[in-house]
Amino acid sequence: MLEIEYKGKPLRQMYKPDFICFDKIIVEIKVVKELAKEHQAQVINYLKATDMELGLLVNFGTYPKVEIKRLINL
Repeated sequence: MLEIEYKGKPLRQMYKPDFICFDKIIVEIKVVKELAKEHQAQVINYLKATDMELGLLVNFGTYPKVEIKRLINL
C-alpha cells in the first residue's frame, strides 16, 4: 500500500498498485479488448499522487500480443 498526497498533504486514502518495480515504476495490469483514455488517465493520476516518474500500462486482452503503454509523470 502506498500513501498518496494531494498538494503536499497526505490523504487518508491508500493506493494498492498492481505492481511496483524498483520502488519507482508503477505497473497497472488490464485485460480488456482495447485500452481507453480512462486507463491511461488512471495511471497518470497514480503517478502524480505518488510522485513517481514512470508507469507501465499492460493489457493482456489483445491476443495474440501484449499491449504496453509507457507513461511518464513530468
